[in-house]
Amino acid sequence: MTTSKGLGNGVPIGAILASGKAAGLMQPGNHGSTFGGNPLSCAAALAAVTEIIDGGLDKRAAELGDRIMTNLQAQLADTPHVLDIRGRGCMIGIELDKPCKSLFMAAMDQGLIINVTADSVIRLLPPFIMSDDQADQLVTILVPLIKDFDRD
Repeated sequence: MTTSKGLGNGVPIGAILASGKAAGLMQPGNHGSTFGGNPLSCAAALAAVTEIIDGGLDKRAAELGDRIMTNLQAQLADTPHVLDIRGRGCMIGIELDKPCKSLFMAAMDQGLIINVTADSVIRLLPPFIMSDDQADQLVTILVPLIKDFDRD
């Protein structure tokens, strides 16, 4: 897995994470990095990861994602064009059975930023520092947009 932007909390850094058989494939000198080993970048990454762990933000992401997914699943259960609602933590996908790129602007008009990938998957990546009320507001805005889109 590769990671970058969030790792340094805005300071440029990137990392490759691997386990098992994949972990043995990379050896020192096989790969270069623009910011590899940069002391400032490494300090920023350490501070960001420490805050995530010590602040329990990993657990918060799981709780928040569960809250959003549970509410979406309950409120979209009777929506025929919704094929799947899946996710992990705050990475959530809502798969529809038809292209839905027009939902991007419809959501934006309501003050909600979403992404549509693979032509028919609404991708949500909300910040895991949002409040429960903000998570509920996300669902409150998005569900009617999907249901109205379903009628098209």
